[in-house]
Amino acid sequence: MGADTETAAAPSAGPLKLPIPHPTTDSVPPERPALTDDQTKKYEWLLEQARGWTTVPSKDPSTAGPLTDEDRLWLTRECLLRYLRATKWHEKEAAKRLKDTLTWRREYGVDALTADHISPENETGKQVLLGYDKQGRVCHYLNPGRQNTDVSPRQVQHLVYMVERVIDIMPAGQETLALLINFKTSKSRSNTAPGISTGREVLHILQTHYPERLGRALIINVPWVVWGFFKLITPFIDPLTREKLKFNEDMNQYVPSEQLWTEFLGKLEFDYDHDVYWPALTKLAAERRAARVTRWEAGGKQIGELEDYLFGKLAEGIQGAAAVAAPVAAAVETPAAPGAAPAPEVIEAADTTAATSVEDLKVADLKVNDETPAAKTEEAAVAA
Repeated sequence: MGADTETAAAPSAGPLKLPIPHPTTDSVPPERPALTDDQTKKYEWLLEQARGWTTVPSKDPSTAGPLTDEDRLWLTRECLLRYLRATKWHEKEAAKRLKDTLTWRREYGVDALTADHISPENETGKQVLLGYDKQGRVCHYLNPGRQNTDVSPRQVQHLVYMVERVIDIMPAGQETLALLINFKTSKSRSNTAPGISTGREVLHILQTHYPERLGRALIINVPWVVWGFFKLITPFIDPLTREKLKFNEDMNQYVPSEQLWTEFLGKLEFDYDHDVYWPALTKLAAERRAARVTRWEAGGKQIGELEDYLFGKLAEGIQGAAAVAAPVAAAVETPAAPGAAPAPEVIEAADTTAATSVEDLKVADLKVNDETPAAKTEEAAVAA
């Protein structure tokens, strides 16, 4: 953006229309607890099992086949640990569930879901990834009042797709997301409660195939019909997950006010413009994932790779990839000095135009004024 950045950040600038690439400098994930000797032994057993897997079974012959690079990349150290925690450290059960999820991801077509396919579901902004909570979790907003489509498999695919994008843009050191739901009604939708069958399907997918991913769920404007819905699905919610649900609380307790959307009683003015936001989110997520793939390849394509290495926190992976990954190390985010803004993630790309990407911008720089040249600057950033 260059000189135009100051114009976009001026007090007269309009609402934010792009995703936010970084948490605030004081939003830091907690340190992961060290494993006990017993937990280490169970992890090592599970890792040995996973490294011995060569195929992904499936009832559908078209999806059964050899383990792919995508499968191996998914099988990180932290992924294996999430399944161990979810099964209360029953290593054989964790192995079974990991295999089941590999099969489900293949049969469901998780990696085949595209932005173009999902785009019609999000034209009204009923799901938005915007900002981070005080522990660096991506804030995943759900706005049922903005529902714009009829019940279909693509509605559930929409949620799966967005959760995958949450994982793409997570900061290093954080494994969970913050779910923020506003059941506020709209002129076109007075009943914002999802159907029971859809709710059960979504819960099954999240609990079975995304274990240990929900860090916190903040829910406001809960009408009586939605309370009834929650009572009906409570038996299907894991007790530990229920403890993470917070109803009608002040979300500013959990999310920095400057990164909390005004619709959720924060101070961040955000206007969902699908033509601007959707390609920007797609680009940001693709860049982050491409950087992780590059690091994973530089580290030797290891099953059990460290997510802190893949996400840029560590310069070396489990095989000591520093020497091999010298070009990648230059692109890794380094810890910022106290009070400093996070360093932008640098990603090599074929297109080396001068336009600034979403990655290079601070929150203030992302605000746009539709009646000034800053709007054109935003369009250039999205098109980059």
